[in-house]
Amino acid sequence: MAPKFGTSGLRGLVVELTPELVADYTRAFIRACPTGGTVMVGQDYRPSSPDIAEVVLRTIAAEGITAVDLGTLPTPALALASLTAGAAAIMVTGSHIPADRNGLKFYVPTGEITKHDEGAILSALGQPSAETAPGRIEVRTDAGARYVERYTTAFGDAALAGLRIGVYEHSSVAREILKETLTALGATVVPLGFSDTFIPVDTEAVDPETRALFRGWCAEHGLDALVSTDGDADRPMVTDASGEVIPGDILGALTSRSLGARVLCVPVSANSMIRQMPDFERIVATKIGSPFVIAAMEAQLAADPTARVAGYEPNGGYLLGFTAQGPAGLLAPLMTRDCLLPIIAPLAAAKAAGLSLADLVAALPPRFTAADRLTEIPTENAKDFIATLKDDPGPRDAFFAPTGRITSVDLTDGLRLSFADGTVVHLRPSGNAPEFRCYVEADSKQAAAEVLALYLDKLAARLR
Repeated sequence: MAPKFGTSGLRGLVVELTPELVADYTRAFIRACPTGGTVMVGQDYRPSSPDIAEVVLRTIAAEGITAVDLGTLPTPALALASLTAGAAAIMVTGSHIPADRNGLKFYVPTGEITKHDEGAILSALGQPSAETAPGRIEVRTDAGARYVERYTTAFGDAALAGLRIGVYEHSSVAREILKETLTALGATVVPLGFSDTFIPVDTEAVDPETRALFRGWCAEHGLDALVSTDGDADRPMVTDASGEVIPGDILGALTSRSLGARVLCVPVSANSMIRQMPDFERIVATKIGSPFVIAAMEAQLAADPTARVAGYEPNGGYLLGFTAQGPAGLLAPLMTRDCLLPIIAPLAAAKAAGLSLADLVAALPPRFTAADRLTEIPTENAKDFIATLKDDPGPRDAFFAPTGRITSVDLTDGLRLSFADGTVVHLRPSGNAPEFRCYVEADSKQAAAEVLALYLDKLAARLR
């Protein structure tokens, strides 16, 4: 696909992310958005990332401002460094998608760019290089340590004491930081599955083979939990002691409760069980994507600056909008998708309560989600199919006939249908890859899995 903005920045095939195009987007960002005179640059472990990062760094310097090379590090660590310094940032990453694709994530000194910023960047494309004295390129290596310190200060050295936690390293840019942080919090860490080859881990779509691998590791090593992230580490992945993957929106709910959040801003696709929890005063549903979650959080804070606002996505990426009290210290806001907080907070809460992670999850209201995606689905095919179901109840009723009577239709983002038996099916083309996602919610785990499998088969037959 041609490189374009999606829900998580610019994405495209590596062969189409030419040096000229990368430089054009970098210049456009600098000219359209505030930078504070400095742009920090990070990257993931994709084979294409070093060359793209080099183009970004040279282009920043050519614009007459300071470029800071932070090397390979998690996206939230880059965001924390830029926010602390009052600088802009660019992360070279394709997140969870395959290595033949890559992209750029942009941050202004106050956080992630908005949809308005995206429009401004697109309008600024095509301008020539600046005729000015070049800026300098600096190298810094302390951003990862500052990110680890954020959590060791808030949770303390005994928060995870006595727990044996596996770290699925694969090609996650957070693999060393995960081991360092969990060890500093008192856990015994077991490294597993290191890979020199990039593995596109999607925390919302863990395949059966990987799930079986997790179960085997947990049994073999006597683990209390197994943790990991996607490629650029803005999404967590956590299993309980049996190797059962805990969905990201469950991690988000547990994290929010443990930190004392009262207002939640979450995509419409998030598990609705939070509406049954007494911990939260208000739930704000948004379109899917961190820019929409952040916009909703900012609106809540504008109305009440003291509001204890948090947000998360079903992929697990967590956004903290208020200063929270951890077991050992304060935790400052970080309104960008984070992987460490929704890993640490549920584990620490379970240990403090004398429970296993599975028991902590089992005590939540009984609503279960399942999600997966079809890959290599032409974007236009997906959009045309969704448009047909949105606009015509005849084809819609026919396609969803196996699940029964439709009781409501939600068009906030894609097509989300509620059925008379309480089942929810949500269809949505991906905003940044040729993929088609299906989300299901039901009153039992088995029912959610069965409905998901049913509609993935029907979608594959229709779209391929």
